[in-house]
Amino acid sequence: MAIGLKSNQVSFIRNQSIELAERAFVWRENVSNRILLQQDDEYPPLLRESKGCPPILFVQGDPALLSEPQIAMVGSRNASAGGLETARSFSAEFVNFGYCITSGLALGIDGHAHQGALEANGKTIAVLGSGLESIYPARHKSLAQRIAQQGALVSEHLPWIKPRAEHFPRRNRIVSGLSLGVVVVEAAEKSGSLITARYAAEQGREVFAVPGSIRHAYHQGCHSLIRTGACLVQSVEDVLCEIESLSKLV
Repeated sequence: MAIGLKSNQVSFIRNQSIELAERAFVWRENVSNRILLQQDDEYPPLLRESKGCPPILFVQGDPALLSEPQIAMVGSRNASAGGLETARSFSAEFVNFGYCITSGLALGIDGHAHQGALEANGKTIAVLGSGLESIYPARHKSLAQRIAQQGALVSEHLPWIKPRAEHFPRRNRIVSGLSLGVVVVEAAEKSGSLITARYAAEQGREVFAVPGSIRHAYHQGCHSLIRTGACLVQSVEDVLCEIESLSKLV
């Protein structure tokens, strides 16, 4: 049996193909790498309860962190300076209240949310739209390394799988499924962040949106969310008040 793998994990991976199984087993031999199946005790319970949860997760870092109370923070890749600062400062405050920050490692809001958590000596989880050996975007490789050391990198894809456009919308269901709530900091009308918000609503999670200027295109998605029932967020306390009861269930 491959080192560190349970018999059901070995069987699942071998059913994919012998060649892929051997490569996955080699990857798993690194002590910082883990493979979780949906039926495993370590598989995050909130995600397991979500519709369409992935049958397998590849994790680099601390797998126990996936079951800790999390707040997802997402938003525009081309965010304003104010939006980036909001992402960093909110993340730092959330981790000081004991929450882990979950996001998608993208440029803009995602990256600054991860960085804010790390700078506050907190925990953060990055969910990738590629395998864990194919970090995307490339400029976030050093950030990904820090996250793996201080939190966890997560993917449903085999470690060597390259990023593909269709992976990222699907990735968002994992970001929301792991979390008690999703905070959208900045988003245009057709932003991928709104896909995360939609998944969150379908999964019974709280959706929060930070308002902004009516003249700024990157705030229009947040305003649409607020019009359709998302909680308007002006401070970290606005989020904590809503999710405090939910966190007790984790």
